[in-house]
Amino acid sequence: MTVTLRSLETALPPTVLVQSEVRDAFATQPGLTRLGERLVRTCFNSAAIDTRRTALTELSLTDTSEHPLFYDAASGLLLRPSTKTRNDIFAVEATKLFIEAAAKALDACAGITAADITHVITVSCTGFFNPGPDYKVTRALGLNPSVQRYHLGFMGCYAAFPAMRAAKSFCEADPGAVVLVVSAELCSLHVRTSNDPDAIMGSSLFADGAAAAVITAREDLPDSGPAIALDHFETILTPVGEEAMAWNIGDEGFEMVLGTYVPHIIDDHIIGALKPLLAHDEAVSSRPYREIEHWAIHPGGRSILDKVEAKLDLTEQQLMPARETLRTVGNMSSATVLFVLKSILEQPFTGGNERICSMAFGPGLTVETGLFTRVGGPAAAAVPAEQGAEDTVPAQIPAAV
Repeated sequence: MTVTLRSLETALPPTVLVQSEVRDAFATQPGLTRLGERLVRTCFNSAAIDTRRTALTELSLTDTSEHPLFYDAASGLLLRPSTKTRNDIFAVEATKLFIEAAAKALDACAGITAADITHVITVSCTGFFNPGPDYKVTRALGLNPSVQRYHLGFMGCYAAFPAMRAAKSFCEADPGAVVLVVSAELCSLHVRTSNDPDAIMGSSLFADGAAAAVITAREDLPDSGPAIALDHFETILTPVGEEAMAWNIGDEGFEMVLGTYVPHIIDDHIIGALKPLLAHDEAVSSRPYREIEHWAIHPGGRSILDKVEAKLDLTEQQLMPARETLRTVGNMSSATVLFVLKSILEQPFTGGNERICSMAFGPGLTVETGLFTRVGGPAAAAVPAEQGAEDTVPAQIPAAV
């Protein structure tokens, strides 16, 4: 039985953040020390990001709301709303992205209608409400009211992997199952001015976005274009790093803990994390890493991608989908690796069994991996966008994952 991701679509909020403009706004906030201002400029400049998206129109820096909550354009001040205020906005704005991405994925899946969906899995770590996004998607898309619903909350950047793994298990247990997986994150809700390096790094990297996939093992469906066979998944906890990465709830939003040693932990343990995944397939495990055609790495930060590329001796082109995702839309936590997979699906297909090795990192330190096979694809290659400037990240600056 082959379980296949048959459609993969994304959704973004309309407000675009230009990295240089947001950098200048954060760097001129009162209360920043000289070191804090320096860290702001360094983190933003070295992030390899040109633009990001946000559900907060105020962060466009030109919004003229009479009663601003996050940014007062008149004074240039970043404000400090409570966690409740941020979460109330999440319930409204994240719902829009969940529904938009889910509807697009369903429309793009040939032979599948709303009545065919048997399971809904929603994913987010940037807010909470109940009835939750699984309920909202079910109602908005007119799914069967008896559809099985699950929500994976507060897992962090790697959460798309347990969602896809659960979908695969459902389909293996029931060959007629059709699972809708939807991830939506509003990371920008939790930005704030601070001299803390973790908060500064988060403000320079994180963004909003959503992605959705339809996954099934059904064999009676027409060809719907490029797809991904979900071959194997593995989870590894590194022996160190529990204190190096965390995602906590504070009074003024969610707070990131991101130690400066995280990239080094990944560098030390990435080979060991890949070993159990690749062991599932001797044809892959016996090949050099760079001979695996595609690498869908969660672009948590530029230094993470640099470490992965160097440690595995990958080519620049193999990391391009991850780097371009980071450059154009930033780090959207759990949704981001799905954007990378979509970019790979849009590349020209040369035929044969093109393999995809995918990976994301999160609190624990947890390494989630997936081994996939690409099925079909477009005949012509898209012209890659120009890659952003590559500045050096100082050793004392943490790098998000």
